[in-house]
Amino acid sequence: MSAAEASPHPSLIEGPIAKTLFMFSLPMLFGNILQSLNGTINSIWVGKFLGEAALTAASNGNIIMFFLISSIFGVTMAASIMIGQNIGAGDVAETKRVVGTSAVFFLVLAFAIGIIGFLSAPWILHVLNTPAESVDMAITYTRIIFAGMPFLYGYNYIMTVMRGAGDSKTPFYFLIVSVVLDVLLNPLLIFGWGPIPAMGIGGSATATLIAQGISFVLILIYLYRVKYFLRITSSELHLLRFDWKIIWTLICKGVPMGLQMIAVSTSAIALMNLINGYGTVAAAAYTAANNLSSYVQMPAMALGAAVSSFAAQNIGAGRWDRVRTTTWIGIVYNFVLTGGAVVLIYVFNRQALLMFLPSTGGALELGMRINMITLWSFVIFGVTNVITGVVRSTGSVMIPLLITIISLWGIRIPLAYVFIDEYGLDAVWWSFPVGFAISAVAVIFYYAFGKWKQASMGEGIQGVKPAEDKDR
Repeated sequence: MSAAEASPHPSLIEGPIAKTLFMFSLPMLFGNILQSLNGTINSIWVGKFLGEAALTAASNGNIIMFFLISSIFGVTMAASIMIGQNIGAGDVAETKRVVGTSAVFFLVLAFAIGIIGFLSAPWILHVLNTPAESVDMAITYTRIIFAGMPFLYGYNYIMTVMRGAGDSKTPFYFLIVSVVLDVLLNPLLIFGWGPIPAMGIGGSATATLIAQGISFVLILIYLYRVKYFLRITSSELHLLRFDWKIIWTLICKGVPMGLQMIAVSTSAIALMNLINGYGTVAAAAYTAANNLSSYVQMPAMALGAAVSSFAAQNIGAGRWDRVRTTTWIGIVYNFVLTGGAVVLIYVFNRQALLMFLPSTGGALELGMRINMITLWSFVIFGVTNVITGVVRSTGSVMIPLLITIISLWGIRIPLAYVFIDEYGLDAVWWSFPVGFAISAVAVIFYYAFGKWKQASMGEGIQGVKPAEDKDR
């Protein structure tokens, strides 16, 4: 039985590309919006009722959580691409081998990172230059996040597998469960009620841990109840092992993609470290603006993930004609969706920031300036993200990594640190559009003239090469 026949979801290798890509990416976009909305609501509870110091503590903790997700991004993406290419090629047996091995791999990673992070949280926050008044709260918040690593990594892994197989809707439904639980539990655990004690900032992190844990368990139960075609059955437990051929591919292809995300997250840490040095007002303004920019990035992030899964299946099937078309359609969608989000926030700039910041104290005006300088450039970031998503679906990972490192650590961070004495915090804000523009130019050049189409994810899953395109 082929993967297309076994899968209960629409094939990504047939049908109209624009409509199929839109419907495939829509749950990812809504999921990203829900996650950002969840973080926004939590920030409102923390910032409005526990104060700026607590908001800064949560922000520093969330940066660490983003780093943790980024640290496994590459391996999850490599697994997703391998799954997608095998699905496109119609090889269910090989797909299950990838699922079994990567599941064990992620389980080991989750527990290792959780334990190490829990013990080293104070040191991590010291490196982050967390303001003194926020340190104790940040330690509490961060340690709870590390304790929830198995749930966080587990859910993200299942989501990656299902998206690689062409299903973006089911993970979204369980994400709704997680977000609703988190939103309801946050005020309950922060302030306490009846026999439930008030936990303050720790309550916010605990709410997230509980919500993710319940959602993870529920989606596992669902997959086995509906007999999902990629589940590991009792007769296939031998697949839950370290298949070193697959592990090697996950590492060789995943580590560069992971380093790409780590370069992004560490650059955010470097900027946060710089901004923290200018006091709580600057840190709070940047945190509030960052909450809004996360919404602006959502379409680009969703489209990048969608085109990667979409292209991977078509590469496995040898449909390079559809890969090319997917790239351009993804770019058009980015301009419409990301550009629309930018315009919306510009229109309601002050009102949006007032959700996080008091109307007095200087943080509001600074937050508005941050948005005016940086937000528009996320459209450029979206173009880069879409093209990179297509390129990495072939297994070409080193050049995108180098472009990211150079644009962030060779351009953005030096600009911010070198010119901050002369231009103040404006140097930090302008480093965003400059870095995004340079990265976009480099990625477009590589897409047009590079040899990314010749890459592969391993024997038997690289599909038909471009010279043998199948135009159907």
